[in-house]
Amino acid sequence: MKISSNFDAGTIEVLSLDDPQAIRLKLCADNAADFRQWFYFRLQGAAGTPVRLVFENAASAAYPDGWSDYRCVASYDRRNWFRIPTTRYEDGQLIVEHTPERNSVYYAYFEPYSHERHLDLLAWAEMSPYAEVHNLGSTVEARDLDMVVVGRPAPTRRRIWIIARQHPGETMAEWFVEGLLERLLDSADPVARRIREHATLYIVPNANPDGAFHGNLRTNAAGRNLNREWRTPDPDSSPEVFLIREAMERTGCDLFLDIHGDETLPYVFFSTAEEVPGFTAETAARQADFVAAFAAASPDFQQEHGYMPGRFGEELLTLASKWVAHRFGCVSLTLEMPFKDNANLPDGQVGWNGARSKRLGAAMLNAILKHVAG
Repeated sequence: MKISSNFDAGTIEVLSLDDPQAIRLKLCADNAADFRQWFYFRLQGAAGTPVRLVFENAASAAYPDGWSDYRCVASYDRRNWFRIPTTRYEDGQLIVEHTPERNSVYYAYFEPYSHERHLDLLAWAEMSPYAEVHNLGSTVEARDLDMVVVGRPAPTRRRIWIIARQHPGETMAEWFVEGLLERLLDSADPVARRIREHATLYIVPNANPDGAFHGNLRTNAAGRNLNREWRTPDPDSSPEVFLIREAMERTGCDLFLDIHGDETLPYVFFSTAEEVPGFTAETAARQADFVAAFAAASPDFQQEHGYMPGRFGEELLTLASKWVAHRFGCVSLTLEMPFKDNANLPDGQVGWNGARSKRLGAAMLNAILKHVAG
C-alpha cells in the first residue's frame, strides 16, 4: 500500500502504513499557521482490502466538534464523491473504515475544488458575451487573484460583490460560485437576464488561491486568516484582502455576499449584520427582504439555526461582511454551508456536496433579483 498527497490541495502525514487495519495518520497544520482539519490524499494498492484509517490528532483540529456525525468523502475518479458511513469520532481520534473497490482511492475532508477547475471556470466565463475576467493583482506567492465582472458598470446599476474561499478549505464556496455563474451567464434564463439589466456583479471565485494550493484550512501562505484582516489589511501579508477592498472602494457596493462553509453546524444559514455599528432600520428591512427571498428560492436554506449573538466580539469589524456593512451601509451577509450534511434535507449517499452547493448558488439569483429589481 501507498499513501500520497503531493498534489494540488493534498495534505496528510502518514505515521504508519504497516497494517491495513491500523493505518495511523496525522492531520497537517496550515503551511504557516496552527489550523488543521482539511485532509486530502490518495491510497493505492488496497483494492478489496478492509482498511482502518485512524487520524490520531483529530482532537487538536481547529473545530473538533465538527467531527460529530461527520462522514469522510471518497472518490475513485475525483469526479464522483461519496460519503463513507463507517466514519466515527471516539477517544479524540477520527476513524474511517472502508473497503476500497479499486486500487486507487482518494479520501478528503470535503469534495475538493482544484486549481485546474478554477482556471477552467475563469476561462469559461471569459468566453461569455456577458462577462470579463479582471486580474486584481498577486497573492503572497505571486498567484493571480482574479475577478469575474458581469454587466457593464453604469451609474444606474446596482453594484453587487460576491467573494468565496477566504478560508481555502471551504471548497463548497467555489462550487457555489460555479453554480451561480453558470446560471448568471445563461442567455436563456430570464432571472439572469433581468439581473444583468439592473446590476454589475463583481465575483471573486477564490480569494485565497495560495491557501487552496497548500491544502490549508483557514489561512493564506503568510498564515493570515483573511476573514480577520478587513479592518486594516496588510498589502504584504494579506494582499488578497487589500486588493479586493481597494477594488471595492473604486466601485462601491450595494450588496455583499461572502461565501463560506461551517465545520460544525449541519445547516445552510446566514451570519447577518445586526451587531454592526450604525446598522439602520432601513438596512434591517432590506436584509430581511433578501433573507426571505432566499428562503423562498431554496428549501436548503433555513433561519432557525446559526451563530449566537456576540460570537465575534471585538473581531466584528475585521470580518468581511461586517466591515462592508459598516463601510457601505448595504445588505452584507456571510453565507455558511455545511461540511457534513443538511440536517433538514439529508442525503445518505453524498451528504452536502459540490452539486448541492452549485444548486444553492443558482438559487441565490432569485434573491439577488428581488434585491435589485423588486
